[in-house]
Amino acid sequence: MIEDPLGVLLQAAADEIRSLARPLASSADLTPLVERVGDARFVALGEASHGTHEYYRWRAEVSKRLIVERGFTWIGVEGDWPDCWRIDRWVRGLDDRELDAAGVLARFDRWPTWMWANREVADFLDWLHAHNEKLPEPERVGFYGLDVYSLWESLQEILTWLGEHAVDSLPAALEAWQCFLPFHEDPHRYAWSTRLVPEDCEDDVVDLLVEVRRRARPTDRRDDEEFDVLQNAEVVAAAERYYRIMVRGDRESWNIRDIHMADTVDRLAAHQGPASKGLIWAHNTHVGDARATDMAAGGLVNIGELLRRRHGARDVVLVGFAGFGGTVIAADAWGDPDRVMQVPVARVPTHERLLHQTLGAPALLVFGADRSGPWLSSRLGHRAIGVVYAPEREHGNFVPTVMGRRYDALLWCERTTALRPLHREARAAEPEFETEPTGF
Repeated sequence: MIEDPLGVLLQAAADEIRSLARPLASSADLTPLVERVGDARFVALGEASHGTHEYYRWRAEVSKRLIVERGFTWIGVEGDWPDCWRIDRWVRGLDDRELDAAGVLARFDRWPTWMWANREVADFLDWLHAHNEKLPEPERVGFYGLDVYSLWESLQEILTWLGEHAVDSLPAALEAWQCFLPFHEDPHRYAWSTRLVPEDCEDDVVDLLVEVRRRARPTDRRDDEEFDVLQNAEVVAAAERYYRIMVRGDRESWNIRDIHMADTVDRLAAHQGPASKGLIWAHNTHVGDARATDMAAGGLVNIGELLRRRHGARDVVLVGFAGFGGTVIAADAWGDPDRVMQVPVARVPTHERLLHQTLGAPALLVFGADRSGPWLSSRLGHRAIGVVYAPEREHGNFVPTVMGRRYDALLWCERTTALRPLHREARAAEPEFETEPTGF
C-alpha cells in the first residue's frame, strides 16, 4: 500500500497542533501566554479582522493580565493620535471626568468608527480607567494612537499649542497651514494635486517639524503637552508623505505607514522611560512578522518585523488571532455604512481549516523555541479581513503564512461573532483609503 505523502504531512501537522494547544475558556487559561511574555518589553496583539467580538475580547483579557501581572504601562493602537490622546487623558483621570468610556468613544467620527467606538473597547477602557484610579498618577497606564491619517487634526493641534506656548514659532505652522488650505481639509484632494502639478507642501511640513522639535523637548513622562505636540508634528510629516505616495499607486505607502507606527512605538517607549512596557493593538497584517508572508516578496515591512529587528526576539512577543467562520462587522466599499456579514468557513488548504479539523474549539497555542515542526514551518493561507469585505470573494483574503515565523503565539477562536458598535456608521463623505498587502 502506497502512503499519501500529503495525508502523512497533515497528520503530523495535526499532531503538532494538538501538542501545542491548550483549551481557552476563561482569562485563567491565558497563563501559558503570560508566562511566555516573561520580561519582554513589547507585546503586539493582533486581530484577524477589524470587526470581530472574540478578537477584541481576548485581546482585552490578555492586556488586563499583562498590565496587572507583568507591569505593562502603555497601549499603542492602530488609531489616530489626536483621538486616542483624548482617550488617554480620560483613562488616566486627567480630563472629561464626567464621562464614561462610551461617552469618550462617541467622539470618534473618522470612518470606520466601529473599529474603536464599540462595546468591546468601551468595556476595556472602563476597566482601565478603574484600574488607573487605584494608582498614583505617574504609574497610570496610557492609551495612544499609532496611525498616520490625522493630517488636519494634528496640524490644528500644533497651531493651538504654538499659539499658547511659542507664538514666535507660529509663522512656520501658518506656512504649512496656508499650503494645505486650498484643499479644504481633504488629504486626497491635496495628494491628487501633487500628481498633476509638481508642487507640494513637503518643505513647509519639514520646516514645521524642525521648529516643533526645537521648541517642544519633553524630558520625562510628565511633559505631556510637549510630547503631544511633538508627536502631532511627526504625524503631519508622515501623513503628508503617505497621501502623496498613496495616490500614485506606489505600495511604498504601506511602508511609510508601518514605519511611522513602529517609530511611534519607539518614541512612546523612550518617553515613558527604560522601565516602561508597551502593548501594541493592530491587525494581524501589521503585528505578524511580514518576513513570514508574501509581503516580504513585495518589499513590504510591518510593525512586527520592525520591532523584532530593532529590539530583538527576547524583548518582543507577537501574538496572532484566527477563527474558522461566523459573523463580522465590515463594509461593502470604502465609506459605506457597516453591516453584519457572514464569514464563510475556512477553505482547504489553510491554517484555519487545519486548526478547525484538529481542535474544533477555542484554544491557546504558545510556540516554543523549536519551530521546525510540520505545522509551524508550513506555508499555508491565513485569513485576513479588512474594514471592506466581500465574503463571495473569500479566496483573496488568505495571506500565505509560515505560522512559526510570523507569531510567537496564536489565539484560536473557532466560531466568531460581530463586534457591537456604539452607533451605526453613516456613509462617509470623504472616506480614508488604506493600502493593504498582497492577499489581503
